[in-house]
Amino acid sequence: MSRTGDIAIVCDSTSYLPDSVVEERGAEIVSLYVSVGGDQRREREIGDYASFFERLRASEEGATTSQPSIGDFIDIYGPLLDAGRSIVSIHLAAGISGTYESALQSRQRLIDEGRGGERIHVIDSRTACGGMGMMVLAAAAAAEGGASAETVVERVGAAREQLKMWFAIDTLEYLRKGGRIGAARAWMGSALQIKPILTLEDEITPIERVRTRRRVFERLVQYAQELRDSGRDAWVVQHIQDPENAQRLVERCREVMDSDPIFVSEIGPVIGAHTGPGLLGVGGLPQEFLD
Repeated sequence: MSRTGDIAIVCDSTSYLPDSVVEERGAEIVSLYVSVGGDQRREREIGDYASFFERLRASEEGATTSQPSIGDFIDIYGPLLDAGRSIVSIHLAAGISGTYESALQSRQRLIDEGRGGERIHVIDSRTACGGMGMMVLAAAAAAEGGASAETVVERVGAAREQLKMWFAIDTLEYLRKGGRIGAARAWMGSALQIKPILTLEDEITPIERVRTRRRVFERLVQYAQELRDSGRDAWVVQHIQDPENAQRLVERCREVMDSDPIFVSEIGPVIGAHTGPGLLGVGGLPQEFLD
């Protein structure tokens, strides 16, 4: 049994938590799917992100993504319920994915089959990637502290209200192709001249437009200062196919935050299919949620 005891924490592959963190915290992960050139695979089975993004760049149609099936969820939930555990299951924003709905349907099926599905608590993270990853860690921390499943859910909700995430991308074109562009659609006319900085609040939400990668980098450092000034002292950095700038951002943010990041990771094919390579992001929440 994991460190979380009677409560199992489940999330999906779009948290992009480092494997070492997943193993340490005992989280279970259900994978989304991605398809490029007619080849559909579970995201968790794609080991070589670089090869995927090469294929994405070369594809005129782009990539498509899909949520886990009900069966995928039941494969994770079933053994945990059979072991007598409760489950807190945290997933990609329902505004951009059917993953949350698939989890709810899986819960209902397990209730209908008398397998204890009522012990599953499904949470719409209303975010993705590093933000969802920090919510997962907040859930694990509360569970490790002996909280009930209901209290873990409340704790995760409070963490979400304090969470701030920003990410910059090279172009809006991938979001447009994938139909995930949300309120950033208004920027499409000047897409070639700007580097958008966005956030995810149920849907993709534009924050500001800058004109150069250098300016993007400096703005993300300034956002880190905003995190520090507002007491959001636990922070993460994520990237897509840009490890050098991610490391530079970590070094600059470490100076600003006076602490090490909770984790640094690369965002994979499912989210990358919609943003394209070159993403760089930073975010945080108060450390108290992770203690």
